[in-house]
Amino acid sequence: MAATAAATLLLRNHSRSSSYICARCRRLSTSTVLTSGHSRWSKIKHDKGKSDAQKNKQRSVLAKELMQASKMFGPDPNANPRLAAAVAAAKQAGFPKASVDSAIARGQGVSSTGSALQPVVVEAMLPALIAVVIDCQTSSKARTLQDLRTIIKQHEGNVTPTGYMFSKRGRVVFEPRRSDGSLVDAEDVLDEAVEAGAEDVQVDGEENIVVYTEPSKTVAVASALSKTHTLKVARSDIIWDPNLDTLVCIESETTVNHLLAFLEDLQDEPSVQGVYMNVSRGGYIADSLWAELQSKLDI
Repeated sequence: MAATAAATLLLRNHSRSSSYICARCRRLSTSTVLTSGHSRWSKIKHDKGKSDAQKNKQRSVLAKELMQASKMFGPDPNANPRLAAAVAAAKQAGFPKASVDSAIARGQGVSSTGSALQPVVVEAMLPALIAVVIDCQTSSKARTLQDLRTIIKQHEGNVTPTGYMFSKRGRVVFEPRRSDGSLVDAEDVLDEAVEAGAEDVQVDGEENIVVYTEPSKTVAVASALSKTHTLKVARSDIIWDPNLDTLVCIESETTVNHLLAFLEDLQDEPSVQGVYMNVSRGGYIADSLWAELQSKLDI
């Protein structure tokens, strides 16, 4: 009996001591803190990623405006009000001076060091049979081709000829108001546009007048309509316009998000000047999502 009681007492003491945790050790326990810290770090990481994406998007828009203004009206901000405004906006946004100078130089077809840039066109096919044409200007053709092939492959695409699915056209975008402040519509400029060599005249979602022409007549059409109707040119460029019979109707928002991820990666490539896709909107795509996709394309 005595031996049994002693054994029972010893077993109880052992159980009590093995499960016991002193107050100091309990205070040192980190399981809850780790969980909380991990959650907090994930949120910080997510917010930073979102902020970086917004900054990259803003820098891409600023760089394009700097290049466009330099290309259209010259590289001197003192003689180019549009470029001066773009430079001021870039400074306000914290855009590095080296990047500003590089964008202005690219608008003139040269690198920041003064060497001539080569035009490069990369054609590819993405999933869902979406054709892509990427216009570039680069000082290193081999490096640009390698970088873009890597991005295309990462997004499950293949570099393959797709240019035949597009038509190369000149596009001139005019602001909707004349210099005197009066509004102008497509019918007002149609006759003069056709005489100058335009193929089509449209009005975009912001009421700008958009004139399409042969690439070789882009400058002549822009100049003629600017003088005749005292219109201000908002943008003038050569684009790859997808042929109507090749358009792919996008019905899935998942597909749109995949395309957005691809375009965001291309934004980090300074050589990329324009991206064109043969996409059209299906009935199940949210307005905001489709608008975001359109804002990243040059068509």
